[in-house]
Amino acid sequence: MKKILIITYYWPPSGGGGVQRWLKFVKYLPQFGWEPIVYAPENPEYPSLDQSLLKDVSKDLKIIKHRIFEPYGFYKRFVGLKKKDRINTGFLSENKKPKKAEGIAVWIRGNLFIPDARKFWIKPSVKYLVKYLKENHVDVIVSTGPPHSTHLIGLGLKKKLGIKWIADFRDPWTNIDFYKELKLSKRADNKHHQLEQEVLDNADGIVTIGKGVVKNLLKIPEETPITLIPNGFDEDDFNRKESSKKEGFTIAHFGSINKTRNPEGLWKALVKLKKINPDLVANIKVRLFGKVDYYIFENIKKLGINEHVERIDYLPHDQMIQELVDTDLLLLMINRVENADRITTGKIFEYIGSGRPIIGLGPVDGDASEILKKANAGTMLDWDDVDGIERLIKSHYENQKTIELHSLSQKRLKYSRKELTGDLAGFLNSI
Repeated sequence: MKKILIITYYWPPSGGGGVQRWLKFVKYLPQFGWEPIVYAPENPEYPSLDQSLLKDVSKDLKIIKHRIFEPYGFYKRFVGLKKKDRINTGFLSENKKPKKAEGIAVWIRGNLFIPDARKFWIKPSVKYLVKYLKENHVDVIVSTGPPHSTHLIGLGLKKKLGIKWIADFRDPWTNIDFYKELKLSKRADNKHHQLEQEVLDNADGIVTIGKGVVKNLLKIPEETPITLIPNGFDEDDFNRKESSKKEGFTIAHFGSINKTRNPEGLWKALVKLKKINPDLVANIKVRLFGKVDYYIFENIKKLGINEHVERIDYLPHDQMIQELVDTDLLLLMINRVENADRITTGKIFEYIGSGRPIIGLGPVDGDASEILKKANAGTMLDWDDVDGIERLIKSHYENQKTIELHSLSQKRLKYSRKELTGDLAGFLNSI
């Protein structure tokens, strides 16, 4: 059996979307002739924890770890957070007015910690893994980012040992949606671009989640093999999950919502429905699972629909799966940013796996919309299509019915984690 070393920052008990991709690849790779070895930090600062994900980690899996220094203790003191507080990903603030210190901290993050705050893990990891790899053979190395510091570890090993190395981009680097908010100096911006290009120039293969990420990367050498392997859903997660749906009609969003994901068109559609059909809206509840920017609640309050919106904090993954199955209509939000048509969020695939109908708000001709169409899983509407959103909600409300999980079509099953791992193994074999 061939051996693959995976360099990842996110690994159980880390929660959130970033851990899912390689947790599931690692789970299924042995079935396709590859023995995975995972390299992860020993003492990371994860935004959320989820012990339920440990069930997918085989007792036979080889995991090697090395300590990491992250400057988050300094950051927390600087912005007035407590030691036990966790730091939100992206640019999401749960405070009414972000403190001035947070703006300064963003500048420090973007200009001094390049490519990210895990930069201090790079040199120690290269040194540690060079010794490990000289004593333990592997056929290929994969680094998965963000954080993109992982790619610089892969780059360092490639230069020192010449081992085949693949860079997996779950998100873009210098074209990620919040890049312009990092308050970068010209020098820092040039350094980010230089490092990204160096990774792309030296990798033996590039893996991304879709066409949008490829378009948002810098120039990939023509001779470098590229494969698109989207995120997906694990059928095992949904086995034996039956709907325990209660009365009423629920619309739910899973994951963080920052300002660029505010579903204002949905809020306005509910306001409109409330005027023309108050009895219908009285039975509707919008449930937001995860971190939500304070601005969103200000918007909801201003429109007078507070009673129809409920926020639930982060749930363990297995509980989240049950909530997916119990929801009448799943809300998919595409960030309202430049290149929004290239964005596909990880949650879209578990939405698809749930078998529940999906309403997406974003570019109607974008990559996410194409996935919904191919899977026959839902409808993408423009962010501002209030009338269309209203009609779709009313239609689903009037035609409520339970969709059994066993009814998943082959169009949806093409996004199963096991099938996608087979695609990955085929690419690994070709390198």
